[in-house]
Amino acid sequence: MSAAASGSFTLGDDLTINRLGFGAMRLTGQGVWGPPTDRDECVLVLRRAAELGVNFIDTADSYGPYVSEEIIREALHPYDGLVIATKAGLLRTGPDVWIPLGNPSYLRQECEMSLRRLGVETIDLFQLHRIDPDFPLADQLGELVALQGEGKIRHIGLSEIDVEQLDAARQIAPIVSVQNMYNVTNRKAEALLDAVTEQNIGFIPWFPLAGGPLAAPGGPLQQIAKAHDASSSQVALAWLLKRSPVVLPIPGTSKVAHLEENVAAAEITLTDQEFEALSAAGAAQ
Repeated sequence: MSAAASGSFTLGDDLTINRLGFGAMRLTGQGVWGPPTDRDECVLVLRRAAELGVNFIDTADSYGPYVSEEIIREALHPYDGLVIATKAGLLRTGPDVWIPLGNPSYLRQECEMSLRRLGVETIDLFQLHRIDPDFPLADQLGELVALQGEGKIRHIGLSEIDVEQLDAARQIAPIVSVQNMYNVTNRKAEALLDAVTEQNIGFIPWFPLAGGPLAAPGGPLQQIAKAHDASSSQVALAWLLKRSPVVLPIPGTSKVAHLEENVAAAEITLTDQEFEALSAAGAAQ
């Protein structure tokens, strides 16, 4: 079992990762607020992920807030062979509360604090968690470009955007990744995925395992999963990996057993017929 079976992708021109990564949002308490119920298990999850070839870890300052980054440092520092991505641009004031804040001074502060929490001099991939409509995009990305020039950020990414925003952003800064909600049943970012596929920009789908009615008994996911002796979640990940070579799924968990199940999905190869059947069923939802 290895995440290497998912294939590889190069962010920018220098960071080659296995496509199946790990999203670290679940290494926190309820409502993505405060510490997790079992911190020791979360540390084990991260270390096991690295053992299984997962070398792309995605987190954010807002997860906890700060908790996820702190656990990542405890478990994985000095990150030999790993790419650690984080984000800033969402203010947290309580459980399940997410407030866009793109003040350039705030973005700089959060980058500086993430550097300290993660224990690095350069953040491999720093993503603007949301574009804040209250500040010009040029000011928000301009601050990240300045941090990049100072050597504090290697590459810049964006989260929850559309094609028009991507085009505007690329006039200001080199963008190596985008991160939007996307899965077999939620396809609102289809146009964006098509655009970044053409431009060879990484697409990081968050909430990748949603199946809804497709995963119900007798549903398409379950039928195909049975044919592969797999779970519906594993097939949902396999569908994402087949959808485009730039897709970088980041399923997250706080349990080692669930992590191992997710990584095993890298070994599943759907037939073209299975892929098209799931695509059609998901689009109909």
